Amino acid sequence: MENNATDATTQTAIFAGGCFWCMEPVFDKMPGVLSVLPGYTGGTTPNPSYREVCEGETGHVEAVQIVFDPARVSYRELLQVFWRNIDPTTKNRQFCDYGSQYQTAVFYLDEQQKREAEESREEAERSNQLGAAVVTQILPASQFYPAEEYHRQYYKKEPYHYQRYHDGCGRNWRLKELWGREPE
Repeated sequence: MENNATDATTQTAIFAGGCFWCMEPVFDKMPGVLSVLPGYTGGTTPNPSYREVCEGETGHVEAVQIVFDPARVSYRELLQVFWRNIDPTTKNRQFCDYGSQYQTAVFYLDEQQKREAEESREEAERSNQLGAAVVTQILPASQFYPAEEYHRQYYKKEPYHYQRYHDGCGRNWRLKELWGREPE
């Protein structure tokens, strides 16, 4: 699959980091990131709904599709932020969310992204404070299905509910345990 760029000056990255609500604000605030779209990818069911994905039978994971300006932020920088905001040592779970739809993965769009993702995974394995094996997969990108409108920018639409969920899941505590500092 070719790099899914929207034009000659942008590129696309796709990351599955557990709940897409929590991955969206991480990348939204980065200079050079033009858009972050939550959705579903990696499975076999066409046009899945949130409910179908949550049932765990579609093969899809919750993910974010990031359109970025490579002149302002590199794919490698996006990868660094991705790793520091997930627990790559746990399969089919992220923090308080359980199920195959929460498995972490990097979906590469070309061979350069694949190479950089593999190198960054090795670095994450060496640098996590627990010395634990990294189970995050590096996979070829497949069809990405945007999530329903009410999921988009959820942290802005429902800030109180989002913050309670985020804090209640223990994300920051676990990320500090893994990486030795608060998430980026």
